[in-house]
Amino acid sequence: MSFAEIVRDAAASSGFASLTLSQIVMLLLCFVLFYLAIVKKFEPLLLVPIAFGILLANLPNTGLMNDATAAAAQQLTAAQEALAGGTGTIEAVNEATAALAGVHWYDSGILRILYSGVKSSIFPCLIFLGIGAMTDFSPLLSNPVSLLLGAGAQLGIYVAFVAANGLGSLFSVNGSPLFTAAQAAAIAIIGGADGPTAIFLASLIAPELLGPIAVAAYSYMALIPLIQPPLMRMMTTEKERRIKMKQLRTVSKTERVIFPILVTVLCVLLLPSVAPLIGMLMLGNLFRECGVTDRLSDTAQNALVNTVTILLGVTVGATADGATFLKPQTLVIVALGLVAFSFSTVGGLLLGKLLCKLSGGKINPLIGAAGVSAVPMAARVAQTEGAKADPTNFLLMHAMGPNVSGVIGSAVAAGFLLQLFR
Repeated sequence: MSFAEIVRDAAASSGFASLTLSQIVMLLLCFVLFYLAIVKKFEPLLLVPIAFGILLANLPNTGLMNDATAAAAQQLTAAQEALAGGTGTIEAVNEATAALAGVHWYDSGILRILYSGVKSSIFPCLIFLGIGAMTDFSPLLSNPVSLLLGAGAQLGIYVAFVAANGLGSLFSVNGSPLFTAAQAAAIAIIGGADGPTAIFLASLIAPELLGPIAVAAYSYMALIPLIQPPLMRMMTTEKERRIKMKQLRTVSKTERVIFPILVTVLCVLLLPSVAPLIGMLMLGNLFRECGVTDRLSDTAQNALVNTVTILLGVTVGATADGATFLKPQTLVIVALGLVAFSFSTVGGLLLGKLLCKLSGGKINPLIGAAGVSAVPMAARVAQTEGAKADPTNFLLMHAMGPNVSGVIGSAVAAGFLLQLFR
């Protein structure tokens, strides 16, 4: 073989020869996410692994997300359908069954194997364990009205669900509805501003949309400092933003220990499908508060959550390959995610304004916007906007109450939708 032939064969087998337009577009998208994470510092712990997962998934010929059993499983399904329709034979079914038995899951790409942690909901639940261990529910316990603000900030979930359902009935793709009811529910949960919850729900009821939903959810979480302030200034007066709230009472250790146990019992009895998320969230919080499991609490909120964040981010990003990501549905999902997130902020602010009136001006409505469950970024935005109106105004701890209640609210909303559509 001549040198020219060697060079030609090497070029033909390289990734450059197989690079498609859709992959190039996705690579540009991952570079944008790298910029937001590294330069702008928008949720870098989440966006960096997600962006790198997108990068790996869209470099051709790597096989990192190859599913070794997929082709054999499809062949078996086709043979069974042909047999049921009277055009196939039992021999063909037996051959397809033997072919499937000869393929092993561990022959799949490494990212596909790790992705089983997402499909089985292990990763999102472990993230919730870490979140629970990092969360102080004292602001919520000292001001229980925060629970209402956290619930009000879930408005966007239901608005987006109705919108996605409406679009699904009006438009179609290749003869099928743009979105099924289950897909609409998975998209709507973006409004909770809780990435693990969005991944948890999408992986169970709409796995085909997991990539766009996860990227949209985490991107909007990262953009909270850009999205929320204009809405906060538009919906509140300067006088309202200046309202100073009285100091929170001290919460006893007994209250902090009883709270995760009580919430688990009440929520799971009311809505059993919420048990995986609420259970792990409250277990982590019990590790934190009980005072006898410091090592477990430290592991959950540091080593465990950091490890799982890497695995979750990379594997979720790897689902966003160009062939499946760049569809009309994706653009609609991104738009609906913004609608959901905006209405969640508006819902929290509206309820905050109502409580401000009912309390005689003792509650600053800005803390209602912190009811979305992006902890603690949403609370920091409320603090920043309050400080702009009055530099002596300190709202952070007051905003943390709705903020942590939003975590519970989005998990309950996900459990409710899961119970309806699974």
